[in-house]
Amino acid sequence: MTDFLLTFYPWTKSLHVISVIAWMAGLFYLPRLFVYHTERVKAGTDTDDMFQTMERRLFKAIMRPAMIATWIFGLLMVATPGVVDWSSAWSWIKAASVIGMTGFHEWCGATVKRFAAGQNDREGRYFRLMNEVPTLLMIVIVVMVIVKPF
Repeated sequence: MTDFLLTFYPWTKSLHVISVIAWMAGLFYLPRLFVYHTERVKAGTDTDDMFQTMERRLFKAIMRPAMIATWIFGLLMVATPGVVDWSSAWSWIKAASVIGMTGFHEWCGATVKRFAAGQNDREGRYFRLMNEVPTLLMIVIVVMVIVKPF
């Protein structure tokens, strides 16, 4: 198995980066849809149905598969000998940030369900603030992986 992981490491890393890009695109865009849905759409209208469809499809057809692929290829990279030094703090900070990103992903999914049930009680400002969460986590993750400051 080790030989396989080492041989295919460039492919694993490439597929991981592609998956992360797709996942992050959704994590950046979906909260923006929540802002517009909250501020500009009346419940029960055709536009409300359209936003719900857009949110649901973005989450289920793009974000969820991209998150799963990100985790699969990320774990394969972790299993590849010499890739991660678990004695360094950067790897633990990165891992905690990825878990945080996954938690944010799940928050997005719960919010999609709340909109679908007509139960959104948040204002656009809340979603604007929440839209910053994946950006902050992404910065931490990239710095930990590239700079490895700790």
